[in-house]
Amino acid sequence: MKPAPFEYLRATSVSEALEFLQHDDAKIIAGGQSLVPMMNFRLAQPERLVDINAIAELTEISEDGADIVIGSLVRHAEAMRSPLLARRLPVIAEAMRHVAHLAIRNRGTVGGSLVHADPSAEWPLLVALLNGEIIVEGPEERRYLAAEEFFIAPLVTDIGEDEILTAVRFPEPPSGAGMAFDEVARRAGDFAMAASGALVQVEGGVIRDLRVALGGVGDGPVRASALEEELTGKPVDAVSVADIAELACEGLEPMTDLHASAEYRLHLVPVLVGRVLETALARAAGGRA
Repeated sequence: MKPAPFEYLRATSVSEALEFLQHDDAKIIAGGQSLVPMMNFRLAQPERLVDINAIAELTEISEDGADIVIGSLVRHAEAMRSPLLARRLPVIAEAMRHVAHLAIRNRGTVGGSLVHADPSAEWPLLVALLNGEIIVEGPEERRYLAAEEFFIAPLVTDIGEDEILTAVRFPEPPSGAGMAFDEVARRAGDFAMAASGALVQVEGGVIRDLRVALGGVGDGPVRASALEEELTGKPVDAVSVADIAELACEGLEPMTDLHASAEYRLHLVPVLVGRVLETALARAAGGRA
């Protein structure tokens, strides 16, 4: 199959891209890993494609004060290799190793993954785990959205047809925090049947900050709030990860699809949460994020 005819425009700035989007049926194209297959099968037939690959400012990974800002055109492979992210947010590189296959990691973009909003994708989970802020620009304003505001339903986000996701901003993690990520898929490179990430800060033998995020088990990324509340403030020595991981299933209503049943996804959650919590705690104790 080949795509239906379309008009192609290449933007060299965000303002120019926003101008090109002033059309009844326009779509942004960056990595094209989701849009192009849909166009080839005629599931999507936009009249205009706005290519943003020439917008240099969207390709940067930078520090803004204590925050880390990742441009929407950063490729998954670039995030995996970034020395800055390895030093400041190493859980991102750990998660990127699970993204699809080499060709897709080399071409797919951070912004594309976030806007596509697959509940099993790694980037939405990372935004939820790291308290990230998604930056969206439109013709009238710039908006800053947390994960719970941006992700509405599977493949549905709070971004207008005349807006562009330009970056995601991550605040500095707590001092000495340990982080970890893991997922289970049918084959390496497939979307996860379930995924989990953890961030743990320990001070004086007490858990001061704990975050656990889940993917593949809801309409979008999910925070395991019951587990977080239970463990925060507890002495590490009094915590049995094996006994407590089941709390991560509280309130979950995963779907059944051709990849896994809801029951199997619920079985995977405490297994993955136990793994990432143990790893994150060990890294926090060892001074390695």
